[in-house]
Amino acid sequence: MQLTFLDWIIVALYFLFNLAIGFYYKARAGKNTGEFFLSGRNVPWWLAGTSMVATTFAADTPLAVTGMVARNGVAGNWLWWNFVASGMLTVFFFARLWRRSGVMTDVEFAEIRYAGRPAAFLRGFRALYLGVPINCIILGWVNLAMVKILMLILGVDKTAALAIVLGMIALTSFISTLAGLWGVLVTDLFQFVIKMSMVIALAVAAVQAVGGIDSMKAQLAAIDRAKDLATGTSGSVLSFVPDLHSAWMPLTTFLVYISLNWWATWYPGAEPGGGGFVAQRMFCARDERHSLLATLWFNIAHYAIRPWPWILTGLASIILYPNLADPETGYIRVMIDHLPASLRGLMVAAFAAAFMSTIGTQLNWGASYLVNDFYRRFLRRDRDEKHYVRVSQWATVLLTVISAGVTFYMDSIAGAWQLLIVTGAGTGTVLILRWFWWRINAWSEVSAMAAAFVVSVTMQLYFGFSSADPLGFAYIMLATVGITTAVWLAVTFLTAPEPDETLVAFYRRVRPASTFWKPVARLAPGVTPSRDTRYDFLDWIAGCVLIYGALFGAGKILLKDYGIGIAFLAAALVGGAIIYWDLSRRGWSTVVE
Repeated sequence: MQLTFLDWIIVALYFLFNLAIGFYYKARAGKNTGEFFLSGRNVPWWLAGTSMVATTFAADTPLAVTGMVARNGVAGNWLWWNFVASGMLTVFFFARLWRRSGVMTDVEFAEIRYAGRPAAFLRGFRALYLGVPINCIILGWVNLAMVKILMLILGVDKTAALAIVLGMIALTSFISTLAGLWGVLVTDLFQFVIKMSMVIALAVAAVQAVGGIDSMKAQLAAIDRAKDLATGTSGSVLSFVPDLHSAWMPLTTFLVYISLNWWATWYPGAEPGGGGFVAQRMFCARDERHSLLATLWFNIAHYAIRPWPWILTGLASIILYPNLADPETGYIRVMIDHLPASLRGLMVAAFAAAFMSTIGTQLNWGASYLVNDFYRRFLRRDRDEKHYVRVSQWATVLLTVISAGVTFYMDSIAGAWQLLIVTGAGTGTVLILRWFWWRINAWSEVSAMAAAFVVSVTMQLYFGFSSADPLGFAYIMLATVGITTAVWLAVTFLTAPEPDETLVAFYRRVRPASTFWKPVARLAPGVTPSRDTRYDFLDWIAGCVLIYGALFGAGKILLKDYGIGIAFLAAALVGGAIIYWDLSRRGWSTVVE
C-alpha cells in the first residue's frame, strides 16, 4: 500500500499528540504509586469505562475476529460473545465490592481475603505469573497483529516489522512510564474515537467492494453450498447460532461456549468477578457508583457497539480472498485494496492507536503487579514513593523486552486467545465464590490454578487435543473444568478455613451479601451487608438481554432482516429500561460529575 507524504504527516501528528499527553501528566504521575497506577482514585465513569473499551480494542482484535468469521462463520464469535454473562456479573455483583476493597491491584486482594503464608504465596505467585508470562503472551499477540499489519502495508519481512513495532512499543513505554495511568486513560479516549471511526469506514468500503449487502449475502450463500457439498454437512456463515451439523461451527463447541466459558474460565478482560486491567479501572473510579457505571458502559460498548464493523469486513474478506493460508490477514488486505486513498493515513494511525492503547494498559497493569505485589511486598518494603515509581518504570521496560521475544515465536492470535482460555478453565468458580462464601481459602485458589494448568496441558501434550480445533477446544474445556472443580472443592473441605479475625476484617471492609457469610456475620455485629441481591440478579438478566438484543438487533438490521432486528432491539430497550429503573431506585441513574 502506497502511503503519501500527507499520510505520513497524519501518522506523525498522531504520535506527537500522544507524546504531548504524556508530558502533560508527567508531574502528577510521578507523585506516588497511587497516582502512577490508579490516578489518585478520582476518575469519572465515562473515562474509566472508555479506557476499558479502548484496551480491549487492540490491533489484534479485528484480525482475530476476521479469522474467526473466515473459519467458523459469524457464530465463531461466541468464543468471546459468551463472556457477556460474566461481564454483567462484574457490573452488578462485583464492581462495588472491588471499589470498597481499597486495594491497588486484584492480586493484593489475596492478603485481605486470606491469611498467613498461603495468602502471601498466592499474592506473590499470581503477581509473577500474571505479570510476566501471561501478560507477555497478551502483549505478544497484540504485537503479532501489528507485525502482520506492517508486513502487508510496508512489504517488509517479520524481523523488520518487529523492529518497527519495537520502536512503537518504546514510544508507548516512554509515555506509560512518564505519565502513568492518567496518560493511559486520556490517550485511550482519543484513540478510541479514531479507531471506531476508521473501522466503520473500512466496513463500508468492504461491503461496497462486494457489491452491497444483498450481493454479499448471495455470494456467501454460494460459498455455504460449496462447503456443504465438500464436507457433507450444513450451515450458513451468517448464522448467529450454529446448526446441529454446521460446517462452520460444531454445535458441541457452541454449547461449551455458552454453558461453561463465561463462569468457569479466567480470561483477560473477562475474568469471572472482574480482575486485571478491568479491576484496575474499577479501583481508580471516584466511588462505587462510578465503578459500576464505568463497567456497565464498558460491556455495552465492548459487546453491543463495536463488533459489527469487524464482522462485516471479515465476511467481505471471505468473498474477496478465499482460501487464504492466514485468514486473519484478510482484514488488512481489504484495507490495502479497497480503502479510499484519502483515508489511508488515518487508518494507519487508527491501527497505531489500537496497538498503543492496549500496550500502554498492559505495561502499566503488569508493572503494578511486579512492583506493588512482589517487589514492594517481598523485597523492599520501606523505601519512599519516588523509589517505587522509578522501579515501576524499569519494570515497564522489562515487560517490553520480554514481550518482543514472545512475539517472534507466535503465529496465531486467535490460537493464543484459546490457549489462555483453556489454561484458566475451572478457576472461575473460585474467583466468584471467594466473595460470597466464607469457606473458600487460599488453598482453594492455589489448587484451582494448579489443576487447571496441569489438566489442560496434559490434554494437549499427552492426549493430543488442540485448543485451535473447535471440537478439541470443547473436550479440553469439559475435562479441565470438571477435574479442576473436583480438585478445588476437595482441597477446600480438607483444609482449615481462614482465621476468624481475617474473615471478620474482610466482611467489615467489603460488606458482601450475608447469605453464605452467616457464621462470620454473627461475629461482626453492626455491619450492614449488601441487601440488593434480588435486584442484582434482575439487573444481570436485564443486562444480558440489553447487550444480546442490541448486538443481534444491529446485526439483523445491517443484514436487512428488519423484522427480527426490530424485535431484538425492542428486547434491548426493555432490558435497558429495567436497569434504568433499578438505578433510579438506588439514586444512581443521574450522573453528576
